[in-house]
Amino acid sequence: MIHVVYDDLAIPLYRTVLYLIIHVEALEILLQGLCGVHKERLRIHELCLKSAPNLDKNEVDALFSGVVASEVRLLCDLEQPEPTWTVRHVGGAMRGAGAEQISVLVRTMVESKVSKNVLRLFYALGYKLDYEQLRVGFAFHFQRGAQITVTVSSINKMLKMHGTDEAMPVTPGIQLVEVTAPASSENYTEVAASVSSFCEYLAPLLHLSKPGVSTGVVPTAAAAAASLMSEGGEDHRVGRQASGIGQSEMTSPEIL
Repeated sequence: MIHVVYDDLAIPLYRTVLYLIIHVEALEILLQGLCGVHKERLRIHELCLKSAPNLDKNEVDALFSGVVASEVRLLCDLEQPEPTWTVRHVGGAMRGAGAEQISVLVRTMVESKVSKNVLRLFYALGYKLDYEQLRVGFAFHFQRGAQITVTVSSINKMLKMHGTDEAMPVTPGIQLVEVTAPASSENYTEVAASVSSFCEYLAPLLHLSKPGVSTGVVPTAAAAAASLMSEGGEDHRVGRQASGIGQSEMTSPEIL
């Protein structure tokens, strides 16, 4: 079993919902031009766990290096030839004056690769299955002042336990867009600035905000999507248009 733990890893996070399914194709074209890398297909089975009231804190500390569990998820990557498993602990959001001064959400995350019998282990520790879901979509991973990941996915519910083949969309036609980047406690403000700067390039299609803050549909989205779709057939034209969008929006940022 490969065991990799990232201690004290702060995750600045933008999140928004993309409301019109036609915009997903336009967003993919825009991201391809901006990132210069190929997309990665996503098919992730997520099992969200909750701890029992009598769970021994020492056991939690042994698993998460002293971090008190607040959200534990088991992730199974179904896109791999042999499905791989990851356990992820996500701590509470950073609070205080520092958190209010930045436009992203910062949380602590601990993540490890685990073997396929991990669910049995957590049941033995006293955890219970809260809910499960299937995320299907695509992601781009690239370097732009920080190691940024953009994920576009639909959330699907299970009609029966662990029934990924029969999963159905929770909200058909609605996609979740997330922009994340890892940072340490020393450089999270710089990473947050890099994430914010990149998100300005997406402003013609969508506005990104902290989770829980709704920005609504962008007035320019339909026109921008139509323009990107009409020019999306040629890679060099996509890249040129994406660059032009970024330059114009940088002069007047509109990140909420």
